[in-house]
Amino acid sequence: MPRVLILHATVGTGHKMAAKALHKAFEMRQPGDVGVVDTLDLTPSFFRKTYSRSYTDVTNNAPLLWGMFYKQTDRTQELAELTNNLRKLMETVSLVDLEDLLETFKPEIIICTHFLPLNLLLRKKRKGEIRIPLYCVVTDHAVHTFWIYPDIDGYFVASDMVREQLIERGISSNIIHVTGIPVDPQIAIPKDKSAVRVQHNLEPEGFIITLFAGGIQNERVRGMATGILKSNHRGTLVLVAGRNETFADEVRGLQRGVTMDIRVYGYINFVDDLVAASDVVITKAGGLIVSEILARGTPMIVVDPILGHEEWNADYVVCQGAGVQVRMSETVPILVNNLLRHPIWLDELRKGALAVGKPRAAQDIAGIVIQQFSGQP
Repeated sequence: MPRVLILHATVGTGHKMAAKALHKAFEMRQPGDVGVVDTLDLTPSFFRKTYSRSYTDVTNNAPLLWGMFYKQTDRTQELAELTNNLRKLMETVSLVDLEDLLETFKPEIIICTHFLPLNLLLRKKRKGEIRIPLYCVVTDHAVHTFWIYPDIDGYFVASDMVREQLIERGISSNIIHVTGIPVDPQIAIPKDKSAVRVQHNLEPEGFIITLFAGGIQNERVRGMATGILKSNHRGTLVLVAGRNETFADEVRGLQRGVTMDIRVYGYINFVDDLVAASDVVITKAGGLIVSEILARGTPMIVVDPILGHEEWNADYVVCQGAGVQVRMSETVPILVNNLLRHPIWLDELRKGALAVGKPRAAQDIAGIVIQQFSGQP
């Protein structure tokens, strides 16, 4: 087993979750030395706070500005080059502790689930200061120019579409592997829907609709929930706040409907159980949560995607026939009722999700990396 260093960055949660999934996959295959490090932990505190909070602050408070920035830096070569040069300058100054990590851990393979450390690593590799394979895992269902590094050793991507996007931008097809985005290897283990419902004290019969509310404005969540609870279908609406600390106050007072019960959770560690137990999941379109839901074959309703990468993820879900995206939160209860009333439509979405879900992505990535390291064909 080679010594593997997996680098991520806590800009959102997806990059970290992908790194943790890979760690599990390597350990399952052959226990050994596998390190998972948040690249931002290697930077000065001012940079760490600025880098992580700037993304959250802009996407929450100025989403149109973020969307314009994200799309223009991808389409306009001059602006993209300027942005890349600024990033390179910041990362050169701020990632000096990465060198100490390389000296102490002595990795034989490096895998990045975020583009932050790639500039410095490639600079060292071009100078001959490191001579080990360097891989990149793209954690969205479409690729932005931020991910483009022609001289790394390999890419792992979600789909053939992302592969073609990389090839169009000059990446050799020989180093691109279509594996899916790495999700927890446990998702590859089948779960009995009825058993999972009983385990979590959910209604064994009837429909389960789960709404992951993290990142969605509280009043919009309350509006969607109020409408769904008026449904005449028998079932349970499950609301999950995640890290939204003000969520409980906003939904306090919501009462079960005539036939639709309600369950409210804060931060939980059984997201996959809820996805497996659900008939429909309502969510934003982060690369990891989308991949986890697809891997379970559960139909999706996508709401409020962040402009830019989450919009692209939502487009992928819809074009694969795995879910539906709506812009007006007021229409979500109507859509839920129509889906529950038309089981054939719901089943077609389920088939679409199963067709493109890749529950073994993390294991497949680990297998390819170890195979290439050992020189096997």
